[in-house]
Amino acid sequence: MSSVLYDAQGPRAKRRNVLFTIVFLVAVAALVWWVYDALDEKGQLDWAKWEMFFTSSEPWSTYIWPGLENTLKAAALAVIIALPLGAVLGIARLSDHAWVRVPAAVVVEFFRSIPVLVLMIFGLALFAEYTDVSSDDRPLYAVVTGLVLYNASVLAEIVRSGILALPKGQAEGAMAIGLRKGQVMRLILLPQAVTAMLPAIVSQLVVILKDTALGGAVLTFSELLASANTMSSYYGANTIASFTVVAVIYIALNFALTSFASWLERRLRRAKKSTGAVLKADDTQQSAGAAV
Repeated sequence: MSSVLYDAQGPRAKRRNVLFTIVFLVAVAALVWWVYDALDEKGQLDWAKWEMFFTSSEPWSTYIWPGLENTLKAAALAVIIALPLGAVLGIARLSDHAWVRVPAAVVVEFFRSIPVLVLMIFGLALFAEYTDVSSDDRPLYAVVTGLVLYNASVLAEIVRSGILALPKGQAEGAMAIGLRKGQVMRLILLPQAVTAMLPAIVSQLVVILKDTALGGAVLTFSELLASANTMSSYYGANTIASFTVVAVIYIALNFALTSFASWLERRLRRAKKSTGAVLKADDTQQSAGAAV
């Protein structure tokens, strides 16, 4: 039996696939055992290196929570600024006026081409040279600046591509009933494009959350990953335990964000599928008479 995508497997192909699966599982099991044995030999799996996370609040209150607070603060500020800025730049790139479209395209392509770490470093130098921001706050300002400039440019392209992906008949039909271009964008195109753009936007928000770690690696910004490095040194080089806890926190945050986005997307799609109220025969005749 065949399908459009592939032919049904015969007996030999099935036996070969089973053999490949067994070999792959054995190789994965051997790799897992090798990693476990190496960690156990180095003492990284000893209970003494993990118990402080389960028996004491000190690592949480002293290292993890302050780092997590700084991570969430930087990510929230970057999201709040980058989302509307990206939407404005993306819509500006669709303008009929060259004096609006060209500068927006230059800004987007320029900042989208520069690594976010470079933008953070330039931001730190900028705040140190030309502003009165204190040295304690400069890393936060620099991290937020780099994240905003880079991700706003990426979000602008997401917004532009989401609007262009809609059928042209949407805009043409709206203009045919007398709506101006601004009204078409605000009332017709953007509400439909938001649902299509939501997965890409959420993926970029996850990137923003994770890229805050660059500030801790280079700009001495005391975010979650940097706090894990300090914590592992304080508790006797329990590197695996500290970074495992931090990795679980990152996974939980990103999973919560993507789960919320999935729920919101399903809710928006259900709302768009609603057919609204059903007109009675008398209402239909009255509407037809009013139209005549």
